[in-house]
Amino acid sequence: MSELLLISDDLRHSERLARGFDDPRSCHLHDLYDAEPPSGRPSLIVSDVKDLTSDALVRLRRCLDAVHGQGVPHILLVHGHAARAEVQARLLGAETLPAAKALRLLPVRVRDRAGPFPPQPASASARRHASEAGRYLDAVFFSGEALTPDLADTGTELVAQAIHETGIADWVRAVQRFDDVTHQHILLVAGLSAAFAYALGLNAADRHHLAKAALLHDVGKTRIPAAILNKPGRLDPDELQVMRTHAAIGHAMLANSGFDAATLAVVRSHHEMLDGSGYPDGLRDREIPDRVRLVTISDIYAALIERRPYKSAMSEAAALAIIESMAGRLDADLVRAFRPVADAFDAAAMGATA
Repeated sequence: MSELLLISDDLRHSERLARGFDDPRSCHLHDLYDAEPPSGRPSLIVSDVKDLTSDALVRLRRCLDAVHGQGVPHILLVHGHAARAEVQARLLGAETLPAAKALRLLPVRVRDRAGPFPPQPASASARRHASEAGRYLDAVFFSGEALTPDLADTGTELVAQAIHETGIADWVRAVQRFDDVTHQHILLVAGLSAAFAYALGLNAADRHHLAKAALLHDVGKTRIPAAILNKPGRLDPDELQVMRTHAAIGHAMLANSGFDAATLAVVRSHHEMLDGSGYPDGLRDREIPDRVRLVTISDIYAALIERRPYKSAMSEAAALAIIESMAGRLDADLVRAFRPVADAFDAAAMGATA
């Protein structure tokens, strides 16, 4: 039995990884495009596949089926498209690790197979993207200037690029560093929605539209009094009533500014529920468009995992359980489709218990 099975579409690259282990002889290299699948039952599997095409995924699954016994850890090295790789890893039952960190972290992981990677802080790239997005919100959302579709497109591209480069886990860790609750929430919902769009396999145009609507969903909060918006405790009933006006206010802000009807629907209706219990219009079932349903799921999930002065962030498992328990209020099929996004990051890595 080999200690580690390294499945690769670039053996030269993987050989360099193997040389970093304490005992390189314990590592068995397997060419992904070998006609015969690997054999034996390793104690750890690492997939070092740079080009994860549909054919490569089929071949990788064949390799895993041949050796992936119950309880054998599997690590997927991420090359390039982090958000898509995270979803693919979940479908394969794997952890993810950026390929750029593999030379440093894989030898440690091989020496200690008992648990997952220790939580990692947000990468410098994610922190840079998050800071840029925060400055964008200050300049565009909170400046008092009119918000136009072109300005919203700019912010959407900032978030989309961050998710593409760093993945949702790193984005969440970076955004949760923000002290401003509204900034944090807007960027969490936008990032989660962008990752959700990838998980659903939406085309580029639809991914952009969904992320854009998510970025704009709480724009009405910029008109809510700061004493309510930034209150360091729970809102009383009167304050809550004022806060709930943000959806209609946001819709009114954008209604005559060139935004499409589907985006406006998200801004106005992201608190609507399938059973009619939401606000501001008490919409039901088919009255709620799919794009609204998608952003609503991201919005609720983000609120659960956020840290607030009066509450700790909820763990990923607990937040997902609440989302899944909202049968009859949220779209059950879309909640199931959201699971790979929710599973893509470790709540402990975000300081959920802090």
